[in-house]
Amino acid sequence: MSQVSRDPAADISGHSIAQLYRATRKRDEPLFNTYVCRPLAAAVVFWLRGTRIAPNQVTFFSFFLAGVAAACSVLMPWPVGLWVGVIVYELSYVFDKVDGMLARSRGVQSATGHLLDFLMDEIKAFTILAALATGAYLHTGHVEMLLWGLVGVVCLASGIGITTFQRRPEVLAAAAVEREARAALAEPRPPELARAAPRQGPVARAVSLAEHVGRFFIHYPSYIWIAALASDVRIYLYPYVVVNALYCARSMLGLLLRYGGLVPRT
Repeated sequence: MSQVSRDPAADISGHSIAQLYRATRKRDEPLFNTYVCRPLAAAVVFWLRGTRIAPNQVTFFSFFLAGVAAACSVLMPWPVGLWVGVIVYELSYVFDKVDGMLARSRGVQSATGHLLDFLMDEIKAFTILAALATGAYLHTGHVEMLLWGLVGVVCLASGIGITTFQRRPEVLAAAAVEREARAALAEPRPPELARAAPRQGPVARAVSLAEHVGRFFIHYPSYIWIAALASDVRIYLYPYVVVNALYCARSMLGLLLRYGGLVPRT
């Protein structure tokens, strides 16, 4: 998180750990964050509150720890390498929560800091995926582990690239123009229908459930520790790669339908 002008009203450095946790946590995030990582992060933030350590420095420290985790996963014999790598990575993830909480506690959060944090998170995702797949291959001799890792890295990179494209200002502006054009051509709905909440059919409910499951598996810190506990990296590797592959396929299909001339455009 990069620093901006300090907001004294937002400074809660004198509060207890519990108060700091409640004031800086985020709503609607994974339970693993809410009940495991953020309480630990709040204790670290409470300790850092009176220091000169900046949120950006915490971001880079978290990135450094993720690199150490990757090195342990590849260089140490398994299953010890898997255990140590995941433990160090989860510690890195706790510090990934610390930087934002520290910035919010000091009132110095910024858009640039958020983007920096996001960038480091994505690089860490690539690093951990590649390291665990490589470590599994080196220490088990199963080449399919390496292949799963390669496919996962390609799908993860493709998904991030597509998401970045879709969030470009030019793309968002063009989409807004198209929505306005469709709205202008659409027939107005009767007031009673406009107020009525749409009912979800079985297909929509199934899609919603699939999206909830997908969001869980995308958030790999929530379950990667289970792979270490079971000494089986496949518990992390298989679902994470599959979910990223499905997201990539869905995103590519959306691009094809939107820009490939398969759907008439207004």
